[in-house]
Amino acid sequence: MSLNKNYLDVPGTTIFDAEQSRKGYHLNQFCMSLMKAENRERFKADQRAYLDEWPMTEEQKQTVLDVDLNRAISLGGNIYFLAKLGATHGKSFQQMAGSMTGMTEIEYRDMMIGGGRSAHGNRVVGEEGDAQTNRQPQGKAGSKGSN
Repeated sequence: MSLNKNYLDVPGTTIFDAEQSRKGYHLNQFCMSLMKAENRERFKADQRAYLDEWPMTEEQKQTVLDVDLNRAISLGGNIYFLAKLGATHGKSFQQMAGSMTGMTEIEYRDMMIGGGRSAHGNRVVGEEGDAQTNRQPQGKAGSKGSN
């Protein structure tokens, strides 16, 4: 029986709770393995072969190959573990966060320096704030044809 989770109504947010932890256990363990240089080298040499050593779902493996951090989080990934994947690819946490919002690193930095997103319209799912799912991705990085 599932618990009543009122906190699931936060737009643009996946809460890392016990259920998410169970779902992402092997994904997160894979990410933690990247703390060792020899594992990073093995992963970079043949990503698919390294991933196939882990009992993750095919969808989790594909999201790692795609470096789709938002999808990885929805599949149980924890951002603090996923940061190891980003670092393996030479990405800073700021670059990763920008990619997750559809912004460039500079757009994301400027937004955060400016105080972040407004809570107006972003308190519950279905409002019209810029964190709502129907408003994502945003910024130049989310535009078609951008690099």
